[in-house]
Amino acid sequence: MQTVKYEVVKNGLSFGSALAIAMSWTANKSILWAIIHGFFSWFYVIYYALFK
Repeated sequence: MQTVKYEVVKNGLSFGSALAIAMSWTANKSILWAIIHGFFSWFYVIYYALFK
């Protein structure tokens, strides 16, 4: 059961990072911003959904 939870969290974070990078690239066309937003992953996704 512990392994399943770990995999779900790991996959969720990976998906969040990929989503944040794609959204950042679409909005800014900047590799630096895409890397920064990928680091913050789900925080950037939520910010983008609320304020953009």
